[in-house]
Amino acid sequence: MNPPELLNILRYPDPRLNTVARPVAVVDARIHQLIARMFATMYDASGIGLAATQVDVHERLIVIDVSETRDQPLVLINPVIEWSSPETRKGEEGCLSVPGIYDGVERSIAVRVRALDGNGVERTMEAQDMLAVCIQHEMDHLMGKVFVEYLSPLKRNRIKSKLVKAQRETERA
Repeated sequence: MNPPELLNILRYPDPRLNTVARPVAVVDARIHQLIARMFATMYDASGIGLAATQVDVHERLIVIDVSETRDQPLVLINPVIEWSSPETRKGEEGCLSVPGIYDGVERSIAVRVRALDGNGVERTMEAQDMLAVCIQHEMDHLMGKVFVEYLSPLKRNRIKSKLVKAQRETERA
């Protein structure tokens, strides 16, 4: 069996990253194929999370694997954060849609999330530390928000300029 075909990851400041995702209506073969392609794309790009919005599919679907061994895939379909800890921590975040850029973002250190799994079964889970941060980061994508939007306008404009310039240079090569 051939490995799943990789998807193209949208790069900031692509306006499609600001699209609010709609709920997944039914977990069917199309969604199963999308999940497989998203995991393949995320692993290939050395990421720990990927939202469907980042691959220009505007549905509420996230894939995550924060394990060192890359063998603990987590699928969240139509996720809802039911609870966030009042305790927060500022941590360095990066994003496959904002390559090479890392900066501090304040996030809750724990969350409880309700979502469908890859089989369409509703689950509730509690997450903390890296997994909680990753869930919040990816859910922001589903709301059309990229982590750099938490940064100051000055930092955001510098990042945008740097990425636009890098994209132009890549296109010329």
